[in-house]
Amino acid sequence: MRINAYDREYLENAQKNLGNMLDYAVNSLDYDIDRFFEMFIVSGIAEQFGKGNPTYVVGMTGCELAKKVIAEVGLDRQECEEEMYLDKSPEYWIGWALAFYQWHSSISFSKIQKAVPASTVLGMYFTLHEADITKFISIMDEKMKEYYKDTNLKRMRTAAGYSQSELAREADVALRQIQLLEQRQRDINKAQLETVVKLARALGCQVEDLVEYL
Repeated sequence: MRINAYDREYLENAQKNLGNMLDYAVNSLDYDIDRFFEMFIVSGIAEQFGKGNPTYVVGMTGCELAKKVIAEVGLDRQECEEEMYLDKSPEYWIGWALAFYQWHSSISFSKIQKAVPASTVLGMYFTLHEADITKFISIMDEKMKEYYKDTNLKRMRTAAGYSQSELAREADVALRQIQLLEQRQRDINKAQLETVVKLARALGCQVEDLVEYL
């Protein structure tokens, strides 16, 4: 079961603002879309936006967000008329769609950008911008799975320096169970909470770090 990133009441505004931010950054300020999205992430605003921080999802316009991103990464803010057009650009759709996907999946913008850069999403525009958003979600899920082949459990175990058998002993969880979870033959989201808590404690992480959103 997916847990949305923040309350749905903010979603429509978040989509509009992220869409307008990318539209303004690319079409008015002449930034490359991937470069600007990376700036969005590096600035720390993407993380706050992804958590539903009202300051960013409802407290600023898309143009103000773009200018804030530029300022936060230490570049000189460019002055340009803040124009929003009735005919929405492909860049607007990218922001609109990515805001929905991030809200729906609770996957960070940073993780999304690594797997499916904004420029790749731009390539989906002509076939998907008039389709139901569920089609976009389905395609994004597949691309994310393709990029992030390892489960969160395996990534956390590897980062902690444990072999599967070492983690089994440390967490007091059956080796075969860890193997099945890492192979996605068992869904960690449906595992007993006690098991996931044991694994998290042994790995020094939070339960949420082991949950799979894909």
